[in-house]
Parts: sequence; C-alpha cells; structure tokens
Amino acid sequence: MRTLSVLPPLLLLLLLGQWSHCFEFIIDGEWEGETVSLDLNDTFRAILTSEEEEDFEAIRGNDITVKSYKVESRITSRFAHTTYRSSVINSGSRAQSIGFNVQIPKKAFITNFTMNVNGITFMGSVKEKAVARNLYAQARARGKAAGIVRTNSQDLETFKTEVHVPPGSHIDFELHYQEMMYRKLGVYEHVLHLQPGRLVPQLQVDVYIYEPTGISHLVAKNSFGEQFNGMIKVMHTTNEKAHIVFKPTMEQQRKCHNCTASAIDGLFTVIYEVERNSNAGELQVSDGHFVQFLALNSITPLPKNIVFVIDVSGSMWGVKMKQTVEAMQTILDDLTMGDYFSIIDFNHNVRCWSEDLVPVSSIQVGEAKKYIQGIKPNGGTNINEALMRAVQMLLKASNQGFIDPNSVSMIFLVSDGDPTVGEIKLSTIQKNVKRVMREEFSLYSLGIGFDVDYDFLERIAMENRGMAQRIYANHAASEQLRRFYSQVSTPLMRQITIQYPKDTVSDVTHSSFDKYFRGSELVVAGKVLPSSETVLTSLTTASTASLDLTLTTEAEIGELDAKLASMQHAFPGFARQMWAYITVNQLIAQRSLAPTAAKKRKITQRILTMALEHQFVTPLTALLVESDGEPRERILADSPKDPKQGCCSGIAVPNPVQLVYSPPPWVQITTMPPPQPVENDPHFIIHLPRIQMDVCFNIDSKPGHILNLVSDPGTGVVVNGQLVGSKRPRGSGKTSTYFGAISVYHQPGGISVTASTERITVSDSRGNHSFTWAATANITQSDGMKIAIVKDSHVTISVNANIRVMVLLHRVWKKHPINVDYLGIYIPNDNQYSPLVDGLIGQFSTEPEVRVSNVHQGADPLKQEATMEVKGNRLSVTRGWQKDYRQDRNRGSDVYCWFVHNSGKGFIDYHYTSYIVPHLDSFLQIA
Repeated sequence: MRTLSVLPPLLLLLLLGQWSHCFEFIIDGEWEGETVSLDLNDTFRAILTSEEEEDFEAIRGNDITVKSYKVESRITSRFAHTTYRSSVINSGSRAQSIGFNVQIPKKAFITNFTMNVNGITFMGSVKEKAVARNLYAQARARGKAAGIVRTNSQDLETFKTEVHVPPGSHIDFELHYQEMMYRKLGVYEHVLHLQPGRLVPQLQVDVYIYEPTGISHLVAKNSFGEQFNGMIKVMHTTNEKAHIVFKPTMEQQRKCHNCTASAIDGLFTVIYEVERNSNAGELQVSDGHFVQFLALNSITPLPKNIVFVIDVSGSMWGVKMKQTVEAMQTILDDLTMGDYFSIIDFNHNVRCWSEDLVPVSSIQVGEAKKYIQGIKPNGGTNINEALMRAVQMLLKASNQGFIDPNSVSMIFLVSDGDPTVGEIKLSTIQKNVKRVMREEFSLYSLGIGFDVDYDFLERIAMENRGMAQRIYANHAASEQLRRFYSQVSTPLMRQITIQYPKDTVSDVTHSSFDKYFRGSELVVAGKVLPSSETVLTSLTTASTASLDLTLTTEAEIGELDAKLASMQHAFPGFARQMWAYITVNQLIAQRSLAPTAAKKRKITQRILTMALEHQFVTPLTALLVESDGEPRERILADSPKDPKQGCCSGIAVPNPVQLVYSPPPWVQITTMPPPQPVENDPHFIIHLPRIQMDVCFNIDSKPGHILNLVSDPGTGVVVNGQLVGSKRPRGSGKTSTYFGAISVYHQPGGISVTASTERITVSDSRGNHSFTWAATANITQSDGMKIAIVKDSHVTISVNANIRVMVLLHRVWKKHPINVDYLGIYIPNDNQYSPLVDGLIGQFSTEPEVRVSNVHQGADPLKQEATMEVKGNRLSVTRGWQKDYRQDRNRGSDVYCWFVHNSGKGFIDYHYTSYIVPHLDSFLQIA
C-alpha cells in the first residue's frame, strides 16, 4: 500500500484535479500497478494551504484582457440571488487555460453556471451526483472539458473553473447562487468577495434590497481601504427599497498612481436591519408559499446557567490556548447578575474550577479569570468524562433547587482534537451525552482548527438542542469565540411554537424552537393550500423570564405578489426558494442524525428530489455544464464536505410538523358590563347602573399631569393616566389635553403595564418587556396578570380575573396641525375592588345617591338644564352627548348624559387637583 505522503507532488495534483470534486469518499485507484488509497479527509488541508499560499484571482491567465467584471445581488425579504459575470478575451499569441474563480458564502447553494466560448454556450443543470459524474467522466475521457472544484476557507468556498482556448477567443462566464440571510447580533450581512487581480475597465457591483416592512438601518463597507468608501452609493428609493452601487473607474482601482495592480482585493459587505413594528414578527405570502420571521428584542433576558468545558490537552499549546484564554476573559465579563457558572478544563484528567455552579459576582468572575490564565496545556483528550461532569453539575444544581426554573442551562465545549483518553469511540460518547442530558439543557460545541472531528461535535450539539461552529485557529480565533458566544449569550424566550390554521398550509418547516436569542431571528416557511380565505393567520406561543406569550399575526394572500410584480429588481420567487432552501438544509441535518440506513436512504431521496426541482447544488447533487452543440462537452461542479466532516451536515431540526390552529381566548369587548369610559380632553362618563343614568365631566388639567383613576390599597391595584397636549392651541387659545399613557400597577406582584400611543410595556422585578400595537398578542404574567393586545385597536389588562381595564388606541393623521394620537380608557362596573378603593373612577364603585330635578330648557335650545343633588351638593347640570368609541373607533357611539361643570366639582369627592399623583405607579394620597 503506497500512502499519499510518498506520492510525487505532480501526481498528487493530478489526482486531486480528477477526484476532488466531492470530499466524501475514500477513493481507491491504481498507480504504476500498485493500489493507491487516498483519504481525502487527510489531503484536504494540503489543498487549503495551497489555496492560501497562492494569490487568489477571479480571472486567471496570462496575456488576457478582462473587459468586464460585474456582480449583482437581488435581496428580497432576506433571501438573496447573486450573479457574478465576467467577459474575458485571450489576447495572447497562443492557446492557454483561462480560469474564472468566485468565492461564495459557505451556506449558499449554487443554482447555475453558464459559459459562452466563441459563441458556444455551456448551460448548467443540477443532477444527482452519480449521474453527473458518469456523464462528466465520459467527456473527460475524450479530453473535452476542464474540472470545477469548490474548496473551503473560513466563511467562503471557492468555485473554480478553467477552460483551454485558442488565441483571440472570447469567453463570458456567469455564476448564480442563492442564500438566506441569517440575522446575527441584530443585523443581516451580505458579503461579496471582490478580487479580480487586475484592473478592469467595467467593474460594477449592484445590490438591490426590498424588505416589505421597511429598512431601518443600512450601511455598505469594504476591506479594500477607506478611500473607496466615498465611491459606494447607497440610495433609498423608498423606505422598503434600496440600491447600493459600487463602480470604480480604472484609475480609482489602481493601488497607486502609476500602479498596474488593482487595489480591489477583499470583501464588499452590505449590512442592514429591517423595521420591526410587530410583536409577532412578519408573515409574508408569495408565489403559493409563506415565510414568517420572528425577532423580539424588548424582552427581559432569561437567566443562564453555564458550564464552560475547555480542552487543555497538549495540542492546545501556543496560539490556540492563548486566544481561548483571551476570549474567556471577555466572555466571563459578559456574564450578568442572576447567572450561574462554572469552568471545567480537561486533558487526560478532568478538573473543576468549582464543583458547583456559583452565582455571578465580581469576585467570582475575577477568581475564574485567574484560574483560566494559569492553565498549562498538556496530555491527552478525555471529552467523554468532561461532558459527563458538566451535565452532573447542572443536574445537581437543578435537583437542589439552586437555579431558577425559568432559566436556560447550557454547556459550552471548546476543543481542538478527537478523544484519545477514556471513551474514545465517538458514537458511544454521543449516546452517553444524549442519555444524561435533560430536555432543558443545551450543548454548544466549538471546534478549533482541522484536527478536531467537527462532524462529531456538530452531531452532539444538534442532538442536544445546541449548535456547533468551527473556529479557525489562524483567523483571529479569540474574536470568533467571542462572537459565537455573543450570539447565544442572551436568551429571551424558550419553548416557542408557531402554528397555522388547519387545512391552510402544508410542508411546514421546523416550527418549534427550544430558545430564541437576542439579535437572532426564527424563520418558518411552508406552502399555502388553495382555499377561499384571503388572509393567512399564525399563532405563536412562547415563555419569557416572567411572561407566557400568545402572539397573532396575519398576511393578505396576493398582496405581496402584486407589489413584487411591479418591481424591476425584486426576486418574485423568493418565498418558494427560501422554503426549499430551509427544507433542504433541515433534511441534510436530519440525514446526518438518521438512526438507521433505511431512514437515511428515505431522507436522501427527499433531498435529491428537492435539490433537482429547485436546482440546488448540494452535497448530494452536482452541477453538470453542457455545451449546446454536438458532441456535447461537459463540466462538473460538486459540493464537497468540510474537512473531517460528513458529506451531509447542517443544523439539527426535527421533522417538519403540521400544527393545528387554536385561536386565543381574547377578551370580547361586547361582553363587558357598561364601563366607566374616559376619552379625549379627558371626558369622563360615569355609568350609574341602579338608576340607569350616565353622568359626565371633564378634567381641565395640564399636559404632563398624572391623574389617578383607580387607587385600591386593598387589592394593591392602581390605575393612572398621564396627559399630553395638542400640538398647538385651538382657535380659542385652549390647549386640548388627552391621555398619552395609561398605567395599571399591581403592587403585590410588583408588576406594571403601561400603554402609550407607541407601545405596551410590561415591567416587573426582572426588567421590562415591550410590545408594539402592530400585532395581536396574549400575554400571561407569572402572578396571573393577563394582557390581551388587539392589533392597532385596544389592550385589555386583567388582574386576577377580578379587575379589568381596557385601553383604546386613537390614531390621527400624522400631519394634522393640532391633534395628536391619544388613548381612551374603559373600566367595567363589575370590577371587584376592596372597600378602600378611591380615585376619579374608583370612587364610583359604590354608586352614589343621585337625584335630578327641575329639568328645563337651557340657554342652548338643544340642551336641557337641571339640578342634580349628589353627596350633599346641589349642582347645575346640562344634558348633552358624549362618545363611546368601543364599537366604532372612528365615529363613536353617542352616550346621552348629564354634564357636571367645573371639572366635576361636587360630583367627585375632592377638587380634581387632589387626584394628581407624582408617578404612573403612585397610589392616591389624600391629605
């Protein structure tokens, strides 16, 4: 047996050129009559090193003229279709090989490649890998085509092709790929690699973005140099659309004034974020498919329990350990009060900085840093025992009740090698970890370098509700470690499920999620079934640190398609392709975890079917490029596996689940007893049920004042409202006042719900949770308080099912010269207060004795006047109309009532100024 290490370098390159189209199998072949065994897992690093040592050029060849190099990306709703085009002429005096190379994101799927050589067009088509290889082998046997290889780097893969052409030949290259934009740390990044290696007369980049909800933040940057920033044009054609253009002249491309080399060498990055006006995310329907995005930020983080498990074997010596220690210093500083943590380091032995989880404090963090800095790598690698100890530590803390039941428990494993001590069989370690891990624990694996079996780290992470990431030792490993931790360091929600009405959707991607982290995004896609419905609805349930959420969102079917049809640079098929992209990736992940060969074959067939239908180059398919003439010439593009990784890898997700819709039990306004409403200026309407009479009065206070509406020390409930003023006085010179914020505070639970015209904020001992008016939501607080938000309409706040308050939202024309948005408040008569209740409305929980007499015609012939006897006072009152806006928010319903003048003087217990309180959660204090 002759091994790879003794093969002559020239033969090695030839073999790689012939066989490295998919780094999936051990390939056996013949060399000088001897059997040669090539393990491409071992040879890959040589390829990667070779790629790093040579200068990457988008266009390769001597004595060639590059006429143009253009890149265009169309991003629609976070899904990008990117095209690289270049036009080249062999201007030399002899035939030569001309290469076209493109570095593309690792998670992208190539969808097509075409090449026109002297009028002969090569068209690409995706085929099953075995079929494509056979056809390609036939072409190679005739010496008709060159190969295409994709290799690996940190975040990019290199698409490479070469074509041998005679002098004077004209070649046009065109590559297409698609990718989903993943939200990380609060933004989306679209990265294009520009490195033509020479000056190009026509070099241009166009990125078109369309986000239906609007673009809130957009910036374009490059790694070529600051001098190019001024050449990037960022144009917002509308709030939803943007166009980024980069078009440097040949003079601007030069490295220096007299240089012939190009300074365009590196990454062109577009970073953006979308408008988020809805609590329940965005539901978009297009082309018979739907996509839902969910990202909440204004939620109090869940507390964390973290065990850091760090490999300190001999292979970690040097830069790896130095950068791991550096990253851990920052990570430990990022822990927050309320978190618990510990550190386990392992080589052939396993050691614990602390045998138990400890609460985060400056002292504990400082001690942990000292411990990390003192680590000296040596010895072997005992991963199995280290992970068992980490799980035992979490189990002990959980069983003894030391940790919050609403907290998130995580294990972070950092390793650079395979196990060499203790249990070394990877499948056994995988089973051991899965057996002892509880459902509420998650494992995150970080593999440093290429010696580690990344496929194994990824499997154990996916099986245990986590994820894995390769850390590249020679590419700022410390920053990579910190960035990965930042992405999962702030859990906001857990046990998230997104459901759709029965018989409205099918083929739904993974729709139940273990956790949601700040700055990320949950995405669900599926097919929309034909029906008579014009609106698709979804229901999302989740738990936070102290809330149970039910969020409802909806989308009109056909509305988005009409918009996309009118746009020149949008991607009309985005929803269909995004659904396929997510589904294929989830199937690839399931395939890597398939328990049986039969299950694996079944999943493989599903991947092949979808990849062929949607023309994705996956680990199971290849791109066959054929000429349109006879005899056909063929070129092959395969998708390889990552080094030390199985051919099919990805993010772990269960089978897509079809869920049944169950509408939330919203509080129905029509079932509420006659309320005590308060509307603009503010107008109070007090309903007296015993005598079936309504009494009205205004409070003529000032903007900024906070009025106490209900103050009940017995139940611990207080309801206050803060006034805002109109933009300017009306013709009379009087500034109208309205309620701009209403707060319901429950003292026993320390919980307040504040509704403003912008949002609804729930505050408790853990922090603030913020929701907009743009989506229907049902929120249950841990002490029984419930908040039901109806989109752009009203919010109902219930305390222990005994006290309810409804706040109604009034929107006005934004450019109205006087009026502002304001709130109305409706409080039912049947609220169960204690005998201690008071406040402008609360005082009427006990109906006063009211007698109206001497009804007569007033000065205004349309209004009657009378005398009212109440609380020992004789008041002059006027018959008039007020509005109840619960049923009709635009016109309102007329309420016929007796109006008490002078801010309710004589009808309310004290002067109205006695009801002014200092804060939104203040109880009424009457001297």
